[in-house]
Amino acid sequence: MANILVVDDELGIRDLLSEILNDEGHSVEVAENAAQARAARLRERPDLVLLDIWMPDTDGVSLLKEWASTGALTMPVIMMSGHATIETAVEATKIGALAFLEKPITLQKLLKAVEQGLARGAGNASSAPLMAAKVTPIVDIAAFVAQSALAVVETGPQAQQSFMLDKLLRDARDEFEKSYFEFHLFKENGSMTRVAEKTGLERTHLYRKLKQLGVDLTKSKRHGA
Repeated sequence: MANILVVDDELGIRDLLSEILNDEGHSVEVAENAAQARAARLRERPDLVLLDIWMPDTDGVSLLKEWASTGALTMPVIMMSGHATIETAVEATKIGALAFLEKPITLQKLLKAVEQGLARGAGNASSAPLMAAKVTPIVDIAAFVAQSALAVVETGPQAQQSFMLDKLLRDARDEFEKSYFEFHLFKENGSMTRVAEKTGLERTHLYRKLKQLGVDLTKSKRHGA
C-alpha cells in the first residue's frame, strides 16, 4: 500500500493512528518531534505525512514551511491539531498542506483524508515539490463559510442575508444556524418532517432549535401553502 509518516508528540495518538493505518495495509513510520520527522522523511521518503501542529521543539506549521521553502515538500501533508485556530488551518493550507484534521480525529475522517491525500500524491508522482497554489485543500473553513452564506443568499427566503465574521463566535454561529434552517424550510416548502430528515435532527429537537433561534415558521407555512 503506502508508506505513511505520523508526526505527533503524544504517544497515544501515534499508537492509535499507527494501528488504524496498519490495519488498512499501510506501512507506518512514527516521529515524536520535528527532528525525528526530518530524519524519517529523508530515510523513508513517505508517500504521505500526518503532521501535528503543536510540538515541543519546532511546531508543525514551521516544519511545513521549512519543507516548502527547501523544496522538500514532495509529498502530501495533512495537518492535525486539537487547539488550532481557523487562521492556523488556513495558513497551513496556503503553505502547502493538503488538509487539516481536528482532534479527536474520527476514523471516517482520517481514512477519507488519507485516501484523498494518497490520490493527490499519486497524481504528482514526480519528485517535484508540491506547490501551495496547486493544492486544493480538503478542508478550507473560510471557503466553506463563504459558500454556505452564498447558498442562503441565492436560494433562501432572506434575500439580503449576509454574514459578518467580525463578532463573537456564538453570535456568528446563531446567525448561520438561523439562515441554515430557514434555507431548508424554504426548500422543503415548510415540511418539518423533511427538514428533520435533511438536517439529521429529531422533530422535537428541531422545533426547540427553531424557537431558540427565532425562526419565523409562518413564512415557511405561507410559502408551502
